[in-house]
Amino acid sequence: WLGLMLIVLFSIRLQWLPAAGADRWSSFVLPSLTLASFVVAFIARMTRSSMLEVLRQDYVRTARAKGLRDRVVLYGHALRNALLPVVTVIGLQFGTLLGGAVLTETVFGWPGIGQLLVESISARDYPMVQGLVLVFSTLFIVVNIVVDVIYAYVDPRISYR
Repeated sequence: WLGLMLIVLFSIRLQWLPAAGADRWSSFVLPSLTLASFVVAFIARMTRSSMLEVLRQDYVRTARAKGLRDRVVLYGHALRNALLPVVTVIGLQFGTLLGGAVLTETVFGWPGIGQLLVESISARDYPMVQGLVLVFSTLFIVVNIVVDVIYAYVDPRISYR
């Protein structure tokens, strides 16, 4: 729905961006906005709630009582601990982006792997569907492994041996 509304507004009414195709960099703006809007909103809400929870912790109050500047307290102490649940959610939201990419390619008429999956399902090309599901699954697993490594970097209490 959002992709169609963006096409109507920015491509048809204002004529600022192309409605379909992938021949110019401006062709990537609308699909990127469509995909990122829901994920960014969810991550921003998660970051805010996590940050509010961390700011109520005793160690933040102690850091402020020691006379540390607000910027040091926010970025050095609070944000690092508030990012722990956010990093986990980012890995899980990658699956949403993969599923959304299939729909976004269809709406914007892009010849991508998502459209290939839709066409393979329609044509009952089961080996192609299995291969594409394997590719999507592998991408999802690799991204979640990278998220786990980042999680270990952000939280020094976690160590993988």
